Amino acid sequence: MRQVYSHVHLYAVYGINAHRDALGATHAGPQSMSLHIGIVACSAEGAALCYKTICVEGAQFLGPHAHPEVSIHTHSLSEYMQRIYRGDWPGVAQLMHGSAHKLKSIGADFLICPDNTIHQALPFIEARLPLPWLHIAEVVAAEAVERGFKRLGLTGTRWLVDSAVYPPKLTERGLELARPNSAERDETNRLIMDELVCGVFTAKTVGFFQQLIARLKHDEHCDAVILGCTEIPLIISDANSVLPTLDSTRLLARAALRRAAAG
Repeated sequence: MRQVYSHVHLYAVYGINAHRDALGATHAGPQSMSLHIGIVACSAEGAALCYKTICVEGAQFLGPHAHPEVSIHTHSLSEYMQRIYRGDWPGVAQLMHGSAHKLKSIGADFLICPDNTIHQALPFIEARLPLPWLHIAEVVAAEAVERGFKRLGLTGTRWLVDSAVYPPKLTERGLELARPNSAERDETNRLIMDELVCGVFTAKTVGFFQQLIARLKHDEHCDAVILGCTEIPLIISDANSVLPTLDSTRLLARAALRRAAAG
């Protein structure tokens, strides 16, 4: 790990070894063939889970202990939150754009962002991004179709649930969306911002999310739930949810792995 620029920059490069040959790789070596993933990060816990998933599960694509080159850049979360609290989404977009350019400057081939909420700022910069961008909602929608789901409940910050990040991506694939009610949105937002992004995970908070998901199942007739805050998968999974979960963090990481491994 090393510090680059004035912001946090995690630059992880692991040599990808010759075991890839057993998977059919050429003798040029998998590291030279796989693409460099750039992570535009926002909150630490979600970005860390995404990064760890890429590194740990890379072996499934590239051989034992191997994963693509990965770089992370994030501005201070407070810089994002100041803009989000005042509804300055163009300002949020500029932070994302800055991260994108810094990642390009160190060799990233494409970008992902393990933060659902700030994807609503993406349209402000989409036409001038310096690199291709994998959209987290498109990845989740593709997985839902693959698994045969029809109606999805959405969990996440109030900003996300109120936004248009997911609806068009789901509608174009024939999927329906159900959202929490206003009181549920407020409490979910509080728990995410006061606890989950700070690395605080309690049994009471787990219970709240379990009850919310159960209501989405019984009252809204959902057949799966989107874990649309990238920290929620740290406390909720198929093991403790009454609905199948669509883990946006890990799904994005795996989509990035597939793209990187394809070279």
